[in-house]
Amino acid sequence: MRKILILVGLVFAAAITGIFLSKDSWTETDVTAKTTKVGLLLSGNHDDRSYCQSHYEAIKSLQDDLNLNIICRENVPNACYATIVELVQREGCEIIVGASFDYGSDMKKAANAFQNVYFLHAGGLDRKGNLSTYFGRMYQARYLSGIVAGMESKTGRIGYVAAFPIVQVIRGINAFTLGARSVRPDAQVYVRYCGSWTEDLPAERESQALLDNHPIDVLAMHTNSLAPNWVAERRGIYSIGYNWDNRDMFSDKYLTASAWDWSGYYRQQILACLTGKFYGSNQWIAMEDGVIKLADYSPQVSEQTKEVVRAAQERLRSREFDVFYGPIRDNQGRLRVEAGEAMSDGAMLNALDWYVEGVSVEQ
Repeated sequence: MRKILILVGLVFAAAITGIFLSKDSWTETDVTAKTTKVGLLLSGNHDDRSYCQSHYEAIKSLQDDLNLNIICRENVPNACYATIVELVQREGCEIIVGASFDYGSDMKKAANAFQNVYFLHAGGLDRKGNLSTYFGRMYQARYLSGIVAGMESKTGRIGYVAAFPIVQVIRGINAFTLGARSVRPDAQVYVRYCGSWTEDLPAERESQALLDNHPIDVLAMHTNSLAPNWVAERRGIYSIGYNWDNRDMFSDKYLTASAWDWSGYYRQQILACLTGKFYGSNQWIAMEDGVIKLADYSPQVSEQTKEVVRAAQERLRSREFDVFYGPIRDNQGRLRVEAGEAMSDGAMLNALDWYVEGVSVEQ
């Protein structure tokens, strides 16, 4: 029996109970009778068809139901404290949402300075009475998209363009590779870092280099830029998207995407603020709770692939399996996770500075 932290899992499950409240599960009271101003900080554009838009559209969808006035600031730098002060003091925002990990120190500083304002920080790590941090277990969707790549690849050579070698990104690369190798043990994933979340030119350059150097026939990515998908489109190979389902922009070569859906989470959190029931927490939300998903498939994805993905998804839902269960070796041959063991959340969040077998990182 694998060593699963059942108690932790139960506490986590209890903590997120009610995240996906439907419109019918609450009634309008005086808290929604008045307009509440929500300040939203984005590191890019609200219509980037990527990470920023996933947050913007989720909160925008709640505007009428919860009587919100959403004040959005785009292209906000990491040093965002002055922007928060302006939103609180000049605009009168009662809730601040920061949609970038890099806002962490200034979000915490602002939460200390404005005790009567609620703060929601996507990807953050700190928490206090008026500050919650949260993220989804995107590595689970990455694993499933890796299965799609492994099943549909003819060469077994898969490309992966990423922004920076931080834990979150490495975790996704490893999960994707474990998924691919679960169905194709000889699969190789070639990784190049482009050094930017949003810029198209670096992502395009590294995508081109990967395809020039290897017989890659599926290209995945972890950037907010869509350049890798466009390069794959021009080269006539498969691609897998991230953050947002962009199938309408590409041909059937765009197989699927690991995508976000924050609407249920933001509904629950904003209602908690409005009703005075907000309690600052740090949540890492599982795929089954709806924040992350695998987008619909291209017609080119085979029924066999879909069935294999369905089976893997059911195993994830059962909580009897997660992606980082041993045995797992790194790409130097070292045993990192013993057979029958599970990597802890702490290790996945803080200690993943190595790559699993099958990953080759290029300079």
